[in-house]
Amino acid sequence: MPVGPREGIKNILVVSVVVCLLCSIIVSFTAVSLKPRQDVNKELDRKQNILRAAGLLPAGATTDAEGRDAGVLFESFEVRAVDLETGEFTSDVDAASYDQIRAARFAESSRDLSAEEDIATLGRRENIGLAYFKQDAVGALERLVIPVRGYGLWGTLFGFLAIDRDLTSAVGLSFYAHKETPGLGGEVDNANWKASWDGVMLFDETGEPAVRLVKTRSGSDYEIDALSGATLTTRGVENLIAFWTGELGYGPMLERLKLANGQVE
Repeated sequence: MPVGPREGIKNILVVSVVVCLLCSIIVSFTAVSLKPRQDVNKELDRKQNILRAAGLLPAGATTDAEGRDAGVLFESFEVRAVDLETGEFTSDVDAASYDQIRAARFAESSRDLSAEEDIATLGRRENIGLAYFKQDAVGALERLVIPVRGYGLWGTLFGFLAIDRDLTSAVGLSFYAHKETPGLGGEVDNANWKASWDGVMLFDETGEPAVRLVKTRSGSDYEIDALSGATLTTRGVENLIAFWTGELGYGPMLERLKLANGQVE
């Protein structure tokens, strides 16, 4: 018996629903089954970017000159959770699993920033941040790495700033995600520009953030070359460094560490 128009449409709808259902099940199963691997890769990427900022892993490489991978190199780091209001270490969160960027989305775990405070265009700032401490062979501080982020031209730049044992000068700056224009703001990925951060003084004599990105350098220890043709990205990088090394970022923690080390009175 021939199938009528209604029966034909009904069959098509049934087949479509079944196919969609099967596809949904397959996609869901794949996503769930791959999540552990994705989490491992995400953690590996985080470690590699921290190590690159600290100058311990070459750009694009997965091992150092001695063949040590990120897992081995990262063993000398200790991650600590920091109360960004007071600069004190806290056990209120599990530092190993805490996501400070996610925490910034919720009112109960972050604070709203006023227009005057929000120089990095964050909107909200998490209450607790992470800091990565690298110790030398005798247990003394060798490197400190802090997460940094802020708005450039097209979106937020996410990266890590490495600070030397003196807690005053930079070792390196590395961004792992951004939307800046290739050849312009995208030059934040330029190896030579990133290398120029080594030794730059982060604070002036009064302890205030002092890094400046300039078109023509005067020889000051606080200056870094601006990104040619990328005024807004340049301003964004300068602002995000000032924010995260300042009073609303990791400034209170840095002051406590300097005081503990006898670097300030």
